[in-house]
Amino acid sequence: MSTRIQIRRALPDDAPAACNLLRRSIEEGCRDEHRDQPAVLDAWLGNKTPATVLGWFTSPTNCALIAESEGQVVGLALLTQAGKVALCYVLPEALRCGVGRALLTELETQARAWNIAKLFLHSPSGASLFFERHGYLNAGKERACFGLDCDLLWKRLDGACDANSRKRFCHCSD
Repeated sequence: MSTRIQIRRALPDDAPAACNLLRRSIEEGCRDEHRDQPAVLDAWLGNKTPATVLGWFTSPTNCALIAESEGQVVGLALLTQAGKVALCYVLPEALRCGVGRALLTELETQARAWNIAKLFLHSPSGASLFFERHGYLNAGKERACFGLDCDLLWKRLDGACDANSRKRFCHCSD
């Protein structure tokens, strides 16, 4: 895969490719989390349809981003105006090429433009270290709606918190 990555807003026509990316990333890249358990995998993939993805892309309260390399969709990220990083997925063959970092940087830029001071997300444990390397604090486990114990991670965008804090949603300087 080329290391040249372009980040742009997701368009309605991107929904099928983005849906495929989500499904592949979960099925292949998150295998350690779902352990090929059909019930967990089915629940996780249940809303990963082109129609649902299109709805996420067209919602005025979301910012959906696509990462492309050589014309191929290699990453997808979604931020809500509530400060939730709802999606941050990369094709398995594009991992460790800077795609996730580029997407997360752009989401944080959008959050600042929306005057969002804190971001949060739920991450399978296999991806949590990625977010921690980018300044997110791990506040412990929470059960995700699809049956996995995920890590709750959060980050203040103004850097006002003590980086060693593990409190849930620090209210430093609020």
